[in-house]
Amino acid sequence: MQIIQGLGSNDITLHGSVVTIGNFDGVHRGHGEIFRHVRRTAGERSAPSVVVTFDPHPLKVLAPGTAPLLLTTLSQKCELIAAYGIDYLWIIPFSSEFSRISARDFVVDRICRQLGMGHIIIGHDYAFGRNRQGNFATLQELGQQNGFTVEDLPPIGEGDIIFSSSQVRAAIAGGEMENAARMLGRQYQLQGTVSKGRQLGQTIGFPTANIASANELIPADGVYAVMVEVGGGLYKGACNIGCNPTVGGNARTVEVFILDFSGELYDCNISLQFISRLRPVEKFSDITALKQAIGRDVATVRTILEDTNYITTGTVCALESI
Repeated sequence: MQIIQGLGSNDITLHGSVVTIGNFDGVHRGHGEIFRHVRRTAGERSAPSVVVTFDPHPLKVLAPGTAPLLLTTLSQKCELIAAYGIDYLWIIPFSSEFSRISARDFVVDRICRQLGMGHIIIGHDYAFGRNRQGNFATLQELGQQNGFTVEDLPPIGEGDIIFSSSQVRAAIAGGEMENAARMLGRQYQLQGTVSKGRQLGQTIGFPTANIASANELIPADGVYAVMVEVGGGLYKGACNIGCNPTVGGNARTVEVFILDFSGELYDCNISLQFISRLRPVEKFSDITALKQAIGRDVATVRTILEDTNYITTGTVCALESI
């Protein structure tokens, strides 16, 4: 997949491209169905497939007080979209100036002229342009005038749940990692580096890695069963998110005890894939009670992860066949 960044795309010349546009935060199963349809339609037309997205998220610019905590970093989003076999990803820098572009100018001057668009596929509720004036009807009218066709997909979901980034965020914020995984098509993932913490875990026999993550949305406080990717290996782990009240902690941290691992971790890149929440954070009576609780947590993690196949490849989990 070729990534194009910036408002200009003069380095490429496309003809008849099949395009979709959106924020695509989280790249959940609904987004995945759109990408599959784009790729399939492009193949039928012998045309390039293109995804257009924005960075930062428009609400970060237009209404930062109401902007959501994002599910994916930009690099994660790029990796996930690439896994669907898309040919081009155009990342448009979103700014106050860009937000004032009308729907018509955005489609005609940007998308049609720069991508040679022949067909566009959008989600059922997509709106775009200044004040979100553009919609399916707008695209149909512009398509008749500029020689492209339009298709909108119906809501995509399972049972009575429509897949959406906001639904995934709500599940993760509530620690409902299984529900989040069903909507994402993979486990929710935090990526970061290992930084020095208070090193209290070493004193009680459970040395933990303190994670400094670029991801905005951290799951609810609690203890989790996780899969850990570090140093080219995949390991089982018990992750604690919270302020460590038993030992007088006052800062929220993400720490993971990696089972059956030995080696230096400081400054290593690390990825946590959240499987299940075991319990909320608790304040224990003393260090002995805390150590006993961690021992029980580790035993529970082993049981959960040995009973289920959570082998993954990169960022995309085997829960969804791409």
